[in-house]
Amino acid sequence: MPPQEPKGPSRRRPSSPYFGSIAVVVSDRQKALDWYTNVLGLEALAHEGHWVTVGKKGKEGAIHLCQTNEYDPNGKLEPGNSGIMLRLPGEDFAASCAELKARGVTFAQEPKKEEWGWWASIRDPDGNEQMLAPEE
Repeated sequence: MPPQEPKGPSRRRPSSPYFGSIAVVVSDRQKALDWYTNVLGLEALAHEGHWVTVGKKGKEGAIHLCQTNEYDPNGKLEPGNSGIMLRLPGEDFAASCAELKARGVTFAQEPKKEEWGWWASIRDPDGNEQMLAPEE
């Protein structure tokens, strides 16, 4: 006799979390907001006191610009690889990166083609690095 499916609440799959936002520590939230929106080209998704996020409307995920001295007067910046990957739309990844560079974005790693595909790494004014890859 085949096993029977459970009945009642145990039959339902538990819901799974997904990313809403990831914090990036910045020295000055307004300066960071200006860079992420006006230089990098993201959009301000929320701007409510300390809660400021940037991303793309209609896309999942956001970066929370977390000003370190608001929660710890002795807090330190966390420059280096943030572990965040941003997807860059466009047909020509290298050309899209060149456009970002022309707008003042600093590249920690210039666009590079590997056997698995293109990537690059950018640095915000506080030294936070995000990886760029073509939109899939």
